[in-house]
Amino acid sequence: MNNTAETQRVVVIGGTSGIGFAVAQAAATQGANVVVASSSRDRVDLAAKKLGGPAEGIVLDVADDDALAAFFERIGEFDHLVYTAGESLLLKQLADLTAGESRAFFERRFWGAVLAAKYATPRLRPGGSITFTSGSFATRPAPGASLGASVTAAVEGLTRALALELAPLRVNAVRLGAIRTELWDSTVPDPEAFLHAQGSGLPVQRVGSPEEAAAAYLYLLDNGYATGTVLTLDGGAALA
Repeated sequence: MNNTAETQRVVVIGGTSGIGFAVAQAAATQGANVVVASSSRDRVDLAAKKLGGPAEGIVLDVADDDALAAFFERIGEFDHLVYTAGESLLLKQLADLTAGESRAFFERRFWGAVLAAKYATPRLRPGGSITFTSGSFATRPAPGASLGASVTAAVEGLTRALALELAPLRVNAVRLGAIRTELWDSTVPDPEAFLHAQGSGLPVQRVGSPEEAAAAYLYLLDNGYATGTVLTLDGGAALA
């Protein structure tokens, strides 16, 4: 990373499982001091234990405005924010969507990201960055994925707008395709069959791993010339 290991502090919201934990682990391996946060005490404690060293885990509900403000007040100054928090994907036809679940889907994936950026910005050191999480539905939606397409497109719009508003702080996003994580366990009936089908239709003939996804985030954290960038990591899905 650009700064020395002694001064690097990386905060990963949603960093206790899946892609977020892989990002935290990769940053810790590079020598950064890592803080991970999620809404589950058990996952927070387990993630901090796995990361070891100076890693810190904090319970946080990103849907709670006051909790987010208090979280960043507690954190103090740091270098990079990575936001990977979000509920399981909601795949439903438009006719079956309810107003409540539609609004709730945006609560953590979009509004949580907006407020995290708001409260993090005054604490970010010069040269710092914010990295959001988007998905391939933003540019290649599928039937039943109207909410997923909408929220990922919204995150990408937020990324570009904040890259200008918060400059010279850097703001980027990673647009992910299918990644093998536990997220799919609560999204589709047969995760293995689903991921196999997804991967077989890609040029790379497989879905991605959390470690491969983490490398994309670390690239954006490290590259001081990258801002307003949406980095696509989808196994070639956009071409298939």
